[in-house]
Amino acid sequence: MAGLSDETRRLLAQASTATLTTQLFKRGLRNSFMQAVRRLTPDAPVMVGEAYTLRMIPAREDLDHPGMFGGRDYPQRRAIEECPAGAVLVIDCRGKAAAGALGDILIARLMGRGVAGVVSDGAMRDTPQIVPLAFPVYAQGAAAPASFGLHHAVDLEVPVGCGEVPVFPGDVLVGDAEGVVVIPRHLADEVARDAAEQEKLEAWILAKVKAGQSIFGLYPPDDDARRRYESSRNDHGG
Repeated sequence: MAGLSDETRRLLAQASTATLTTQLFKRGLRNSFMQAVRRLTPDAPVMVGEAYTLRMIPAREDLDHPGMFGGRDYPQRRAIEECPAGAVLVIDCRGKAAAGALGDILIARLMGRGVAGVVSDGAMRDTPQIVPLAFPVYAQGAAAPASFGLHHAVDLEVPVGCGEVPVFPGDVLVGDAEGVVVIPRHLADEVARDAAEQEKLEAWILAKVKAGQSIFGLYPPDDDARRRYESSRNDHGG
């Protein structure tokens, strides 16, 4: 499929992950929000991008050691140099967080190449240097040991599991302060559009609730509430 349009990216960046999970639930997708994955960089912008995946398996002592990073073929190193600008690097660490999937130098390289963010269901190392960055980094938490003590990178651009959610190459990831949601690529445009409409409706509902109105008939809106909402939109030019 063609890459995400600027309009879809804009709409997704304005929608909360809560709204996006609701839209996916309406389409029959219940497992879309990554578990135990949180944003490590509180000053980062909302993350929107297509998945570029890296799969890890358990480390093996005869293969995994610091010297393996010197070659150009190790998938973890390739991912840093090959993940496209505007994409999100998604690292399947099998939910294991006793070693860092990446550190500050590799994160800096991804930033410099214009990658949209990094998501792992493992940990990151060098977090004192990573936390202040205005760059989306999501993981379980922090771990000082290097990746080779726990992980062996084996595949790029294959389906993976991350945070108990299936992620296929090209799926769209959106991350905010609450976490990360995965949207199948073929649904991204319509989910973005409908999420924008939901956000507008819920903003109107919230204003009514703050003004003292009961939630009954309002949340969810009944026919009368929807008529009042549409009238309000028309009064304000849509």
